[in-house]
Amino acid sequence: MTGDKLRFRFAKTGTLRLLSHHDLMRCLERMLRRASLPFKSTAGFHPSPRVVFALSLPLGVVGWDEVVEIEFTQPLLADDILLALNAQAPVGLAFTCAGVVSMRATAVPRRVVYRLAIPPERVTDAATRAANLLTREKVWIDRIRPTPKQLNIRPYVRGLWVANGDLILDLWVTQTGTARADELVQLLDLGDVIEAGAVLERTIVEVRDEVIDGDSTDSPPDGPADILPLDRADSTARAGDHENQPAEVHWGASPSGPVVE
Repeated sequence: MTGDKLRFRFAKTGTLRLLSHHDLMRCLERMLRRASLPFKSTAGFHPSPRVVFALSLPLGVVGWDEVVEIEFTQPLLADDILLALNAQAPVGLAFTCAGVVSMRATAVPRRVVYRLAIPPERVTDAATRAANLLTREKVWIDRIRPTPKQLNIRPYVRGLWVANGDLILDLWVTQTGTARADELVQLLDLGDVIEAGAVLERTIVEVRDEVIDGDSTDSPPDGPADILPLDRADSTARAGDHENQPAEVHWGASPSGPVVE
């Protein structure tokens, strides 16, 4: 099938998980140029390829089913472009499938699933904590940026369980917000597992226009999240701690990414 706008699924694994979202965008531009593909560019003084990622991947997280859309200046065969990109891709980046989409289509994320391997001796406790969290009507977390507040993330948690030694986090993604995997890992007292070297993986990115005849009772929350003011003195102290962290903590942050990753 040919088309001038293609939607790709790709995996970002291995050490490439330490590549920031902005660097991934630059890498993809180099791949397009090296493959001599006729991509469309934005206007202005600094034109760049018309490339849109459905959702940026947090730094250090492995992605197995990520989504990116690329526009071209002429209709092209999806399979040919898939081969051309994989021929230029660095180790750890693999494009798994490609399809033609309408120029009016946009890959809007609807749901994401994360996975974290946990030590066998922590499985029972993690499963209990996950079950208890799901029974709570509201789950409040502190958000310092972009403005200090407390946010109820419970509506964004579709599912939370332990299976085969892995913690599974099934989260809704909406235009007004979502829950962050790292927040839930901390709430389940598993932050030290990641600090010890465990790698968080994003296994599913579900796109809205790819869901056909979805269950109306199983859908993302509608409307803004519940918000409470955060104590000003406490938020100032937290922001100061954030600013005083080493530079490598912030390396690769994506200011143009989603509000919550």
